[in-house]
Amino acid sequence: MKITNKDIDGGKPFDWGRTSSDYAKFRDIYPKEFYQKIIEQKLCVSGQSVLDIGTGTGVLPRNMYQYGAKWTATDISENQIKQAKALSKGMDIDYYTVATENLSFPDNSFDVITACQCFWYFDHKTVMPKLYRMLKRGGRILVLYMAWLPFEDKIAGASENLVLKYNPNWSGAGETIRPIDIPDCYKENFELAYHEEFTLRVPFTRESWNGRMKACRGIGASLTKKEIMEWEQEHRALLERIALKEFDILHYGAIAELKKH
Repeated sequence: MKITNKDIDGGKPFDWGRTSSDYAKFRDIYPKEFYQKIIEQKLCVSGQSVLDIGTGTGVLPRNMYQYGAKWTATDISENQIKQAKALSKGMDIDYYTVATENLSFPDNSFDVITACQCFWYFDHKTVMPKLYRMLKRGGRILVLYMAWLPFEDKIAGASENLVLKYNPNWSGAGETIRPIDIPDCYKENFELAYHEEFTLRVPFTRESWNGRMKACRGIGASLTKKEIMEWEQEHRALLERIALKEFDILHYGAIAELKKH
């Protein structure tokens, strides 16, 4: 499903469903430390019911399934949910294709609602009251994010510049370590209980880093097939010049935990 938002990529339409196969293969990359930060907050663990909104290919529920929470996950893209279900065989995870703005689970359904790598896509004035209603008393919204650091990491910076060559209005560029921005409308019904920002080193090969970049919004989700092919040819040549066969990319992770009043 195409999404257009004037505040994202200069309004250029994007569709995560177009890159679902690459997304499934190359974007399940969060290191153990990332998930450990969540467990340390005693969230998404046994005895809790968790809703993951904007789940994509189900990366968060699949990787945290071992900790015993009961997971429900939703995404606007049918292709993303199809991949999530295929990758979750043997796991008791309930997946639904639905826009976050249209969620209609009963009141007091969840202990935790998670949003990983997707929070800025939502219409928060519509979504916030729904999340508040669906959370149990004292429930939490957990907003999660991870991004490469282009100014500190040479390879990340070079790859990012190549994305901008093909998609100059891509607004995913230029990340620096910073807290997650929580829209003001949440202050009415939630308090910021905790936040943390931390660096991470994520291992890649030339192939997996090319795949990770190809599966970003600025390439696979928005460019034409011809543009993607040309970008990929140029990106592979770039990595041959500047990267070893195996390398780490410096990222940062960020967590914001909101507590329901």
